[in-house]
Amino acid sequence: MKLVKLIANLGYGSRKDVTLMFREGRITDADGEVLYADDKVAHEAIHIDGKPLDPPAGLTLMLNKPVGYTCSTKDVGRLIYDLLPSRFRHRSPLLSSVGRLDRDTSGLLLMTDDGQLLHRIVSPKAQLAKVYEATLAQDLRGDEGAIFASGTLMLESETTPLAPAVLEVLGARQARLTLTEGRYHQVRRMFAAVGNHVEALHRSRIGGLSLGDLPAGQWRVLDAVDVQRLFGSAG
Repeated sequence: MKLVKLIANLGYGSRKDVTLMFREGRITDADGEVLYADDKVAHEAIHIDGKPLDPPAGLTLMLNKPVGYTCSTKDVGRLIYDLLPSRFRHRSPLLSSVGRLDRDTSGLLLMTDDGQLLHRIVSPKAQLAKVYEATLAQDLRGDEGAIFASGTLMLESETTPLAPAVLEVLGARQARLTLTEGRYHQVRRMFAAVGNHVEALHRSRIGGLSLGDLPAGQWRVLDAVDVQRLFGSAG
């Protein structure tokens, strides 16, 4: 792929914009030598304004999404893309969220421009466990764990029961819930089905991958070892 197209596809600007960047000498190699549009150079050796070029197509990252941000490219208000370099939303192929966290849910969100990886993660066959910590409006009754584990719980307006889920009681109004599905607003609807209301919700783990000490609002690129760890718990 020619350098102009490569850099434009990474969201740095249109091909016209990138051509101008070459003319201005803003694109160099790792030693600071000016590159030209027809040069052949390894991706990792390309710098723009002295900074390494963003990762190529196949980028996957984890974001610790704060409350108040929407998993969208177009909605009004604060978007998850506002937490990333602005050029990331212009990458081609598109950098998409892997599933969604609603506006009022915080925690681990995966994003990738690798379509095959995205489908592998969200496929029901993957059986990737997703772990949530919930703060509830009312005290737990004590029977919620058995109901969630039964595999018979039906959510309103749905025709198939939920797969069994594991509930761990953390306090009178605190619970950890592990799911292998990803239905719309599932955790909130599950607690609503047993007469409770989720006041705060945080996702801490997907498969074998957790947020660790990543601060809210921050992100990091995942490498091959991270992706392997993601699927590790699902075999």
